[in-house]
Amino acid sequence: MTRTILLHYHLFKNAGSSLDYILKANFGDLWVTREFSTETRDNSAQIAAWIEATPEAVAYSTHTAVGPIPQIPGVRVLTVMMLRDPVARIRSAYRFEVTQQSDSWGAQLAKAHDLEGYVEARLARTGDRQCRNFQTNRLAMMIPDLGGERVRALVALRCLSVIGMVEDFEGTLRRLEAVMCPYFPEFHAETVRTNTTQTRPETDADARVNARLEEANRDDLAILDAARILIARQASRSQAAGG
Repeated sequence: MTRTILLHYHLFKNAGSSLDYILKANFGDLWVTREFSTETRDNSAQIAAWIEATPEAVAYSTHTAVGPIPQIPGVRVLTVMMLRDPVARIRSAYRFEVTQQSDSWGAQLAKAHDLEGYVEARLARTGDRQCRNFQTNRLAMMIPDLGGERVRALVALRCLSVIGMVEDFEGTLRRLEAVMCPYFPEFHAETVRTNTTQTRPETDADARVNARLEEANRDDLAILDAARILIARQASRSQAAGG
Protein backbone atom coordinates (compact mmCIF):
# COMPACT_ATOMS: atom_id res chain seq x y z
CA MET A 1 0.00 0.00 0.00
CA THR A 2 1.27 3.46 -0.90
CA ARG A 3 1.62 5.88 1.97
CA THR A 4 0.69 9.52 1.26
CA ILE A 5 2.23 12.45 3.13
CA LEU A 6 2.29 16.23 2.73
CA LEU A 7 5.61 18.09 2.85
CA HIS A 8 5.30 21.82 3.57
CA TYR A 9 8.28 23.85 2.38
CA HIS A 10 7.86 26.59 5.00
CA LEU A 11 9.47 29.80 3.74
CA PHE A 12 10.14 32.56 6.27
CA LYS A 13 7.33 35.17 6.47
CA ASN A 14 5.20 33.55 3.76
CA ALA A 15 2.16 32.68 5.90
CA GLY A 16 3.66 29.28 6.66
CA SER A 17 2.72 29.48 10.33
CA SER A 18 -0.93 29.93 9.36
CA LEU A 19 -0.72 26.91 7.08
CA ASP A 20 0.98 24.86 9.80
CA TYR A 21 -1.82 25.78 12.21
CA ILE A 22 -4.35 24.34 9.75
CA LEU A 23 -2.31 21.17 9.25
CA LYS A 24 -1.98 20.66 12.99
CA ALA A 25 -5.71 21.27 13.44
CA ASN A 26 -6.40 18.50 10.92
CA PHE A 27 -3.75 15.98 11.90
CA GLY A 28 -2.85 16.73 15.52
CA ASP A 29 0.25 14.79 16.56
CA LEU A 30 0.51 13.43 13.02
CA TRP A 31 1.75 16.90 12.01
CA VAL A 32 5.49 17.14 12.71
CA THR A 33 8.16 19.76 12.22
CA ARG A 34 11.96 19.69 12.21
CA GLU A 35 14.89 21.76 10.96
CA PHE A 36 17.99 20.64 9.09
CA SER A 37 21.44 21.87 8.19
CA THR A 38 21.56 23.90 4.98
CA GLU A 39 25.33 23.88 4.67
CA THR A 40 24.90 21.84 1.50
CA ARG A 41 22.49 22.67 -1.30
CA ASP A 42 20.77 19.29 -1.01
CA ASN A 43 19.53 17.76 2.23
CA SER A 44 16.74 15.78 0.58
CA ALA A 45 18.25 12.50 1.83
CA GLN A 46 17.87 13.79 5.40
CA ILE A 47 14.26 14.80 4.69
CA ALA A 48 13.56 11.34 3.26
CA ALA A 49 15.13 9.68 6.32
CA TRP A 50 12.93 11.83 8.59
CA ILE A 51 9.81 10.77 6.70
CA GLU A 52 10.79 7.10 6.78
CA ALA A 53 11.63 7.26 10.49
CA THR A 54 8.18 8.64 11.37
CA PRO A 55 5.79 6.26 9.59
CA GLU A 56 2.82 7.39 11.65
CA ALA A 57 3.13 11.05 10.60
CA VAL A 58 1.09 12.57 7.78
CA ALA A 59 2.05 16.27 7.50
CA TYR A 60 5.65 17.48 7.63
CA SER A 61 6.82 21.09 7.87
CA THR A 62 10.33 22.51 7.73
CA HIS A 63 11.94 25.86 6.95
CA THR A 64 15.16 24.20 5.88
CA ALA A 65 14.39 21.59 3.23
CA VAL A 66 16.65 22.21 0.23
CA GLY A 67 17.25 20.09 -2.82
CA PRO A 68 14.96 17.89 -4.93
CA ILE A 69 11.64 16.64 -3.62
CA PRO A 70 12.42 13.38 -1.75
CA GLN A 71 11.81 10.17 -3.69
CA ILE A 72 10.87 7.41 -1.26
CA PRO A 73 9.75 3.90 -2.32
CA GLY A 74 6.16 3.31 -1.28
CA VAL A 75 5.57 6.95 -0.31
CA ARG A 76 3.58 9.52 -2.29
CA VAL A 77 4.99 12.93 -1.39
CA LEU A 78 2.55 15.80 -1.89
CA THR A 79 4.14 19.23 -1.62
CA VAL A 80 3.09 22.79 -0.85
CA MET A 81 5.07 26.03 -0.80
CA MET A 82 3.68 29.49 -0.11
CA LEU A 83 4.92 32.37 -2.28
CA ARG A 84 4.64 36.11 -1.62
CA ASP A 85 5.41 39.47 -3.16
CA PRO A 86 9.11 39.79 -2.27
CA VAL A 87 8.92 43.41 -1.14
CA ALA A 88 6.05 42.65 1.22
CA ARG A 89 7.86 39.55 2.46
CA ILE A 90 11.07 41.42 3.27
CA ARG A 91 9.19 44.24 4.99
CA SER A 92 7.39 41.65 7.10
CA ALA A 93 10.67 39.88 7.89
CA TYR A 94 12.17 43.15 9.11
CA ARG A 95 9.19 43.95 11.35
CA PHE A 96 9.34 40.45 12.78
CA GLU A 97 13.08 40.54 13.45
CA VAL A 98 12.86 43.96 15.12
CA THR A 99 10.66 42.48 17.85
CA GLN A 100 12.05 38.93 17.85
CA GLN A 101 13.74 37.84 21.08
CA SER A 102 16.76 36.29 19.39
CA ASP A 103 20.51 36.76 19.17
CA SER A 104 20.56 35.80 15.48
CA TRP A 105 22.45 38.06 13.10
CA GLY A 106 19.25 39.13 11.32
CA ALA A 107 17.41 39.99 14.55
CA GLN A 108 20.37 41.99 15.89
CA LEU A 109 20.74 43.77 12.55
CA ALA A 110 17.06 44.74 12.48
CA LYS A 111 17.26 46.18 16.00
CA ALA A 112 20.31 48.24 15.09
CA HIS A 113 19.00 49.73 11.82
CA ASP A 114 15.94 51.16 10.17
CA LEU A 115 14.44 49.22 7.27
CA GLU A 116 16.71 50.88 4.71
CA GLY A 117 19.86 50.08 6.70
CA TYR A 118 18.69 46.52 7.26
CA VAL A 119 18.05 45.96 3.55
CA GLU A 120 21.34 47.50 2.43
CA ALA A 121 23.33 45.45 4.94
CA ARG A 122 21.69 42.21 3.84
CA LEU A 123 22.13 43.00 0.15
CA ALA A 124 25.82 43.74 0.75
CA ARG A 125 26.46 40.54 2.70
CA THR A 126 28.02 37.82 0.54
CA GLY A 127 25.75 34.81 0.17
CA ASP A 128 22.80 36.38 2.03
CA ARG A 129 19.65 35.73 -0.03
CA GLN A 130 17.09 37.02 2.45
CA CYS A 131 16.61 40.27 0.51
CA ARG A 132 17.68 39.08 -2.95
CA ASN A 133 15.48 36.60 -4.87
CA PHE A 134 15.05 34.42 -1.80
CA GLN A 135 12.08 32.48 -3.18
CA THR A 136 13.70 31.94 -6.58
CA ASN A 137 16.77 30.55 -4.86
CA ARG A 138 14.78 28.10 -2.73
CA LEU A 139 12.74 26.89 -5.69
CA ALA A 140 15.80 26.55 -7.93
CA MET A 141 17.52 24.24 -5.44
CA MET A 142 14.73 21.72 -6.06
CA ILE A 143 15.96 21.34 -9.68
CA PRO A 144 19.77 21.08 -9.69
CA ASP A 145 22.00 21.20 -12.77
CA LEU A 146 19.38 22.26 -15.30
CA GLY A 147 20.40 25.83 -16.10
CA GLY A 148 20.15 29.29 -14.63
CA GLU A 149 18.47 29.90 -11.30
CA ARG A 150 15.32 31.50 -12.72
CA VAL A 151 14.88 28.69 -15.24
CA ARG A 152 15.21 26.04 -12.53
CA ALA A 153 12.76 27.90 -10.29
CA LEU A 154 10.18 28.01 -13.09
CA VAL A 155 10.53 24.25 -13.57
CA ALA A 156 10.19 23.69 -9.82
CA LEU A 157 6.86 25.53 -9.77
CA ARG A 158 5.39 22.77 -11.92
CA CYS A 159 6.72 20.09 -9.57
CA LEU A 160 4.80 21.37 -6.55
CA SER A 161 1.47 19.73 -5.78
CA VAL A 162 0.13 23.06 -4.51
CA ILE A 163 1.50 26.51 -5.25
CA GLY A 164 0.40 28.67 -2.34
CA MET A 165 -0.09 32.42 -2.67
CA VAL A 166 -0.17 34.69 0.37
CA GLU A 167 -2.20 37.20 -1.65
CA ASP A 168 -4.87 34.53 -2.17
CA PHE A 169 -4.70 32.48 1.01
CA GLU A 170 -8.31 31.35 0.70
CA GLY A 171 -7.70 30.11 -2.85
CA THR A 172 -4.59 28.31 -1.65
CA LEU A 173 -6.63 26.44 0.95
CA ARG A 174 -9.20 25.37 -1.63
CA ARG A 175 -6.42 24.04 -3.89
CA LEU A 176 -4.86 22.26 -0.93
CA GLU A 177 -8.18 20.64 -0.08
CA ALA A 178 -8.56 19.44 -3.67
CA VAL A 179 -5.13 17.77 -3.52
CA MET A 180 -5.52 16.31 -0.02
CA CYS A 181 -9.13 15.09 0.00
CA PRO A 182 -8.65 12.10 -2.35
CA TYR A 183 -6.27 10.66 0.28
CA PHE A 184 -7.66 12.33 3.43
CA PRO A 185 -11.41 12.81 2.83
CA GLU A 186 -11.97 14.58 6.15
CA PHE A 187 -9.29 17.21 5.52
CA HIS A 188 -10.75 20.71 5.85
CA ALA A 189 -8.93 24.03 5.75
CA GLU A 190 -10.41 27.10 7.39
CA THR A 191 -8.79 30.50 6.96
CA VAL A 192 -6.60 31.54 9.88
CA ARG A 193 -3.74 34.01 10.29
CA THR A 194 -0.95 33.52 12.80
CA ASN A 195 2.45 35.12 13.39
CA THR A 196 1.48 38.29 11.51
CA THR A 197 3.00 41.75 11.87
CA GLN A 198 1.21 45.05 11.38
CA THR A 199 2.03 47.36 8.49
CA ARG A 200 2.66 51.07 8.93
CA PRO A 201 2.07 54.07 6.64
CA GLU A 202 4.83 54.38 4.08
CA THR A 203 7.31 57.27 4.06
CA ASP A 204 9.57 58.60 1.32
CA ALA A 205 12.33 56.37 2.70
CA ASP A 206 10.00 53.38 2.41
CA ALA A 207 9.35 54.19 -1.25
CA ARG A 208 13.12 54.36 -1.82
CA VAL A 209 13.53 50.95 -0.19
CA ASN A 210 10.70 49.51 -2.27
CA ALA A 211 12.43 50.59 -5.48
CA ARG A 212 15.71 49.08 -4.26
CA LEU A 213 14.03 45.80 -3.40
CA GLU A 214 12.15 45.60 -6.67
CA GLU A 215 15.44 45.96 -8.51
CA ALA A 216 17.12 43.30 -6.34
CA ASN A 217 14.20 40.88 -6.62
CA ARG A 218 13.38 40.88 -10.32
CA ASP A 219 13.53 37.09 -10.48
CA ASP A 220 11.19 36.71 -7.50
CA LEU A 221 8.71 39.10 -9.13
CA ALA A 222 8.92 37.12 -12.38
CA ILE A 223 8.39 33.84 -10.52
CA LEU A 224 5.36 35.31 -8.79
CA ASP A 225 3.86 36.31 -12.13
CA ALA A 226 4.57 32.84 -13.52
CA ALA A 227 2.90 31.25 -10.49
CA ARG A 228 -0.24 33.36 -10.99
CA ILE A 229 -0.43 32.30 -14.64
CA LEU A 230 0.13 28.64 -13.82
CA ILE A 231 -2.57 28.67 -11.12
CA ALA A 232 -5.02 30.36 -13.49
CA ARG A 233 -4.34 27.77 -16.20
CA GLN A 234 -4.77 24.92 -13.72
CA ALA A 235 -8.09 26.40 -12.59
CA SER A 236 -9.24 26.76 -16.20
CA ARG A 237 -8.39 23.14 -16.97
CA SER A 238 -10.15 22.00 -13.81
CA GLN A 239 -13.29 23.93 -14.70
CA ALA A 240 -13.25 22.54 -18.23
CA ALA A 241 -12.89 18.98 -16.91
CA GLY A 242 -15.72 19.55 -14.46
CA GLY A 243 -17.98 20.88 -17.16
